[in-house]
Amino acid sequence: MYRPRIIPTLLLNNDHLVKSIKFSKYEYIGDPINAVKIYNDLEVDELVFLDISATKENRLINLDFVREVGEEANMPFGVGGGIKSIDDIRKVIAAGAEKVIIGHAATQDLIFIKEACETFGSSTITVCIDVKQNLWGNEKVCSLNGKKTHDINPVDYAKKLNEIGVGEIIIQSLDADGTMKGFNQKISKQIIENVTIPVVCLGGAGSLLDMKSLYEHCEPNGIAAGSMFVFQGKQRGVLINYFSKEEKKTIYE
Repeated sequence: MYRPRIIPTLLLNNDHLVKSIKFSKYEYIGDPINAVKIYNDLEVDELVFLDISATKENRLINLDFVREVGEEANMPFGVGGGIKSIDDIRKVIAAGAEKVIIGHAATQDLIFIKEACETFGSSTITVCIDVKQNLWGNEKVCSLNGKKTHDINPVDYAKKLNEIGVGEIIIQSLDADGTMKGFNQKISKQIIENVTIPVVCLGGAGSLLDMKSLYEHCEPNGIAAGSMFVFQGKQRGVLINYFSKEEKKTIYE
């Protein structure tokens, strides 16, 4: 029985940690490097940092920040935010990230993504597919924190990414983001069944049971969460946390 990676996914805004609900109502959480130090002690499988304002502000994620994470982190980590060229990827990798995570730029130019996979190797390139329901209840790919909707079916999009050599896909449900009411298992399962590359599911995790249900019904390679690993209790008090080894086992055993 395989063990999915359990991945805290942290949002950055001006180098501060924030958390959102459905990509609005951003709440300040604290210092990201302090979070890295805590996650070191908690022995997390992997970390993801996404700079939510980088693309909007037409800039790259702060490379000094990436270097600082690289110097501090004991676990593999990936970063995303404003990455739109081969040179951007080269800079982010040189700063210490094991993976680059590309969102909006992938919806604009699949030739760039294919070139990135050929240049740096598939294992370096992750594409984050933001998914949101339209007025008719159909899942659509979106970008720019949900502000831009693309007339692309998420499953067809995932299959194209698979074909051009992307190493991993993150499925992020914007409708479930921050709600802590469970994952969008329907779209997760559809994508997982139609690609051969690793898939990480993000958006909606609120408990171990949510993760166990996702694992049993969809069998993702990774299970990611934001709010669940930065908040504690019904009042959503800020507390960086993670599972014990025994708790993690209950997800896949």
